[in-house]
Amino acid sequence: MMDRTAKPMSGLRRAALLLLVLEEEAAAEVFKHFTPTQIQKISKEMTRLTDISHTDIKAALELFHQDLADTPALDKYDDYVRSVLTKALGSDRANTLIEDVLEQKVGGIGIEALNMMDIPEVAEMIKDEHPQIIATILIHLDRAQAAGVLELFDERLRNDVVLRVATFTGVQPAALQELTEVLGGMLDGQSLKRSKMGGVRTAAEILNLLSAGQEDTALENIRAYNDELAQKIIDEMFLFENLLDLDDRSIQILLRQIETSSLVVALKGAADDLVDKFLSNMSQRAAQLIREEMETRGPVRVSQVETEQKAILQIVRRLADNGDIVLSSGDDAFI
Repeated sequence: MMDRTAKPMSGLRRAALLLLVLEEEAAAEVFKHFTPTQIQKISKEMTRLTDISHTDIKAALELFHQDLADTPALDKYDDYVRSVLTKALGSDRANTLIEDVLEQKVGGIGIEALNMMDIPEVAEMIKDEHPQIIATILIHLDRAQAAGVLELFDERLRNDVVLRVATFTGVQPAALQELTEVLGGMLDGQSLKRSKMGGVRTAAEILNLLSAGQEDTALENIRAYNDELAQKIIDEMFLFENLLDLDDRSIQILLRQIETSSLVVALKGAADDLVDKFLSNMSQRAAQLIREEMETRGPVRVSQVETEQKAILQIVRRLADNGDIVLSSGDDAFI
């Protein structure tokens, strides 16, 4: 007899338990009669079940008027769920659904918390992980945070990770599970963003924020792997000289976001036409002050110029992401 004092078991949980004790062929036939929404809910519940006892199974089976006599204990279900869904839906639909389910399963890994941490702390936390895991984590971070972390890696690791970012095609379920294990021991908190990220654009955005030397060596490494891939990344990169292609309105919006001292240093390394572009969008008095300060400042280290130019590019990217300005080069829009 079923224990009437036991906590009521939801229909979703009963269905998940029942399907787990069926033969795969039988379970697959059952799945064929569910709607996509029902399949997702039940398979998700199946992957959540852990440490299930015979008592739990028996309770579910008694609710469905079945006998538990020869049912083995169950301990891990992801492979089973994958096999059943593949037989029920075909490999393409099953893989897509499993990926969705497992992405929801990593909901507590706290990736967003990494954006709130000091960059050296994040770098120290992940530097000994496999480069593919590091790439997966960096893809989900803010671009400036990711670039800052990369700068603290040695050149070999940095180049390897950038290449993996550039060739990233999405997170497979097995990789998501490994990522869950890695971050699960570090953090609790907010959810991982959907994994259809990475690739050429992401690599270009991160490289934009590295120093010129690090950027060049990373691109050389990618070019050695695939020359066409390296060129695609270069084509996607928005460089300081590309600011010449901004319209006057965008330059004026940008100027309101930049400190004068930063602009003076950044323009020390710019071509005359770009300098004129900025100054022509200021008042005559402001433009004259900028020219005078550029002349009186004297020589400036290249690294300092690059730092200020990168900082301005970060502001440009933020304004573009917010829809305040549009980045373009000739007839090709970047955003």
